[in-house]
Amino acid sequence: MYDIIVAGAGHAGCEAVLASARMGMSCLLITSDLSAIARMSCNPAIGGVAKGQITREIDALGGEMAKAIDETGIQFRMLNKSKGAAMHSPRAQADRARYSDYMRKIIEKQPNIDLIQDTVTGIDTESGAVRGVILPSGRIIKGKSVILCCGTFLNGLIHIGMNHFPGGRTIAEPPVAGLTENLQFLGFNTGRLKTGTPPRIDARSVNYALVEEQPGDPDPVPFSFSTTSLNLRTQVSCFMTKTSEATHELLRTGFNRSPLFTGKVKGVGPRYCPSVEDKIFRFPDKNSHHIFLEPEGNETNEMYVNGFSTSLPEDIQLLALRSIPGLENVKMIRPGYAIEYDFFYPYQIKNTLETKIIENLYFAGQINGTSGYEEAAAQGLLAGINASLKTQNRKPVVLDRSMAYIGVLIDDLVTKDIIEPYRMFTSSAEHRISLRHDNADIRLGGIGLEIGTVDRSAYTKIETKINAIRKLRLLCDAKKLHPDIFGLSASGSTNKTAVQPLSISTILKRPDIIFENLLELSEDFRNRVHEITTDPDVFEQIVIDLKYEGYLKRDILMTEKIARLESHSIPASFSYTTVSGLSNEGREKLSLHKPETIGQASRIPGVSPSDVSVLLIKIGR
Repeated sequence: MYDIIVAGAGHAGCEAVLASARMGMSCLLITSDLSAIARMSCNPAIGGVAKGQITREIDALGGEMAKAIDETGIQFRMLNKSKGAAMHSPRAQADRARYSDYMRKIIEKQPNIDLIQDTVTGIDTESGAVRGVILPSGRIIKGKSVILCCGTFLNGLIHIGMNHFPGGRTIAEPPVAGLTENLQFLGFNTGRLKTGTPPRIDARSVNYALVEEQPGDPDPVPFSFSTTSLNLRTQVSCFMTKTSEATHELLRTGFNRSPLFTGKVKGVGPRYCPSVEDKIFRFPDKNSHHIFLEPEGNETNEMYVNGFSTSLPEDIQLLALRSIPGLENVKMIRPGYAIEYDFFYPYQIKNTLETKIIENLYFAGQINGTSGYEEAAAQGLLAGINASLKTQNRKPVVLDRSMAYIGVLIDDLVTKDIIEPYRMFTSSAEHRISLRHDNADIRLGGIGLEIGTVDRSAYTKIETKINAIRKLRLLCDAKKLHPDIFGLSASGSTNKTAVQPLSISTILKRPDIIFENLLELSEDFRNRVHEITTDPDVFEQIVIDLKYEGYLKRDILMTEKIARLESHSIPASFSYTTVSGLSNEGREKLSLHKPETIGQASRIPGVSPSDVSVLLIKIGR
């Protein structure tokens, strides 16, 4: 008998089992291939827009993804540096093989985890609650809670041209059969989605004189708050090129053999990341599309062709690749392909990721209709945390939309109609000014400490940072300088002498003032600052908080307003059919999603403000 059984060892399964084990649970991790733990089946990278914020939140809550990429990254970049701090997003290329090896070693070293190389084909239940998992042999392994992290394995079908064959994640991996049907028998509703991957090429066959180099940042920023320095031997470069009109013409010759256009693919693909043939079909006015060449590691010649996801026949793929500048003599190591797989509509899970139909059964990752390593890892982490907390008879962790990107992700899953693979964007987070990558430790570290995934020594570092920010802000409010030191007047115009000195806080709100400049210009201020801290991260927080101060105050007011709706719980047994005054669409959507709060109900598409008002009155009574 295990406390927690995790099925699947992708990015969701790894975080789920590690979080549970670190909280003292006896855990079993079941995977079909122990050599493929945390495999990067698509692009060899972690982070990016919104995804970088999620990765840092995973780290703040005690997850492993950020540490893994810091240890195995080969190039680090901060995206959107020309924009405001809320849009800054860390991204890193990974050594694909080393990343998987690192995660396996961490799991094998972690106490409380057993490993089995096998497949889960069914769930054993009794009286509406999970009792364990069923293996192909018929063997039942007992568990108090089960977390399914099945990725794209459920009845997976791979397409290359008009050929298709069963596959789980890559061409070499078998799918999982039987589990979907078992869950359907238990009452779950399922759908079909599609994703894809581009061809891999031999890096030695690229003409680098014809492509644009994209080096890493000269001062790379680690992902994990606990990483003091990156052990980079050297950063590798990525490269950029473009498709041409000749490329598009070659690709069009394969449309009559495309599984996408001939109807062989039934699943819905991601709108935000279409295949290259879909981009050409949907945007015929575009003469070219960017292509990014991304190395897959230091010890391999394999290169990922980002922006060229395709399921066209292999001969068309190779011809089209060789029409791209720099790839005229390219050698293709592996073709691109599309993969269809089963998922379960996430209105069937609670915001703890426990299913509504079967108690103590949790879904995490692509089984919920999401896309991306980071989104999967975040769900796995929260599923592991909440399954462990329930086993310990403790209150679950529910992150609302104002607390974390992870909160936005999970809230979107349980309230929105997922009809295509879900991906997180900064535009999805209405509180993104507060939910920055740089303050994830401050926002979430205390939660990690309380539940047991963050140890006291790690949180002491966060406490030191919080105290330093508080003291330094008081100093900046009190200390005054004459703006004419910078050639500025009190009004901000140049070459005028100000009559009255201004507080450091007021001066720092100006866009052209850098904190380090003040330290250089005022010895007294520098000495007093260094008595508090010399941490540049603290200086950064002070400047961001001051420049965003007005927006942050407005964001707090909006959060408080929304919180009032979240405080109104809706009983699980509540019947919407008996409530007069609800619109027909609102009644239908509410009965399907079964929201847990009025706030959740208000975010369900099709539920009108008048429906929310009716619910408030009814729940109030």
